[in-house]
Amino acid sequence: MSSLKAEVRIHRRIADIGKEAWDACAGISGDPFVSFDFLDILEESGCASDRTGWAPHHVSVSDTDGAIAGVMPLYLKNHSQGEYVFDHAWADAYERAGGAYYPKLQCSAPFSPVTGPRLIARPDVDPDEARSALLGGALTLCERIGASSLHVTFPTEDEWDWMGDRGLLRRQDQQYHWENAGYATFDDFLAALSANRRKTIRRERRDAQDGLEIVALTGDELTHEHWDAFFAFYMDTGGRKWGRPYLNRRFFSLLQERMADKVLLILARRPGGPWIAGALNLLGRDCLYGRHWGCTEDVPFLHFELCYYQAIEHAIRLGLPRVEAGAQGQHKIARGYLPSAVYSAHWIADPALREPVARYLEREREAVAQDMAMLTEEFSPFRHEA
Repeated sequence: MSSLKAEVRIHRRIADIGKEAWDACAGISGDPFVSFDFLDILEESGCASDRTGWAPHHVSVSDTDGAIAGVMPLYLKNHSQGEYVFDHAWADAYERAGGAYYPKLQCSAPFSPVTGPRLIARPDVDPDEARSALLGGALTLCERIGASSLHVTFPTEDEWDWMGDRGLLRRQDQQYHWENAGYATFDDFLAALSANRRKTIRRERRDAQDGLEIVALTGDELTHEHWDAFFAFYMDTGGRKWGRPYLNRRFFSLLQERMADKVLLILARRPGGPWIAGALNLLGRDCLYGRHWGCTEDVPFLHFELCYYQAIEHAIRLGLPRVEAGAQGQHKIARGYLPSAVYSAHWIADPALREPVARYLEREREAVAQDMAMLTEEFSPFRHEA
């Protein structure tokens, strides 16, 4: 194992660390959302920047030879948008009591509610030593700049446990994920469901596909025309859900230039007509990640077809063990996506806020675990014997 220097550095641009050094740590995970390219695209496009309230403050630690040995994607924030772990109530309560909740530090893959490594060590480095150095550096930065708190969102369960053992407050929520039980075809998946659910899904797919051409595009198959169409869908959905979409058109152009092989874009149209709907997925080593959806025409069940059923078909085709279809949505359960735990860890400087939040999170974790068990037991579409 390589030894570490007792020194931590803060980088205002991920480019200052460099692709080779960053991916020497993060690349082994196969997670596209913590890859150098994805995070650098967010910065180069201006989506993650001082202006948008996502100011990069990435942490690195080096080995005794001076090479980067561990990294932590970190942002200084003056709001709580684009995180998918909601702390607005904490901020409101603290500021009503006279405190200043912002700025805060956020360790995450911006705008992406996707579980993945956050305290990331090179494979030849002791992970506990690297994690301790990275977390210590982030907490020292927090104190030096007067940030109220540090939030590590969507870490792995192992990281979550590790941070909890070191005093961070642990939070648990749930998403809905599809697991590949060795299916060779979509029909194999359907065979694992109850008869009623098989019938319903077949009807939904038939109605959604009726009169439409549906294509799945990746790599060099993608063109500017496809991205223009999808960006219109994204802006429509983002405008209705968030008021201001987080990603700009340049982000998608850079995604095409640098990560096209990690993209699976599914589009639908009437033959010969313009595209009317699309779903954007990213491909990881062991997961298909559903990220964004939009449409310009309301077609019954088309959302389910493009976002859920097509994702399952392609995960089976690619031999991927899991589909993560984004945040929220209990309607996913009936379509084979079962409750799955997701995590976050929080350090809050002021005991006057930290202690009530800790009590709240203890009750919340218990409630979430009970809810997951109930939803799985009551609403799982799978046959009991399966």
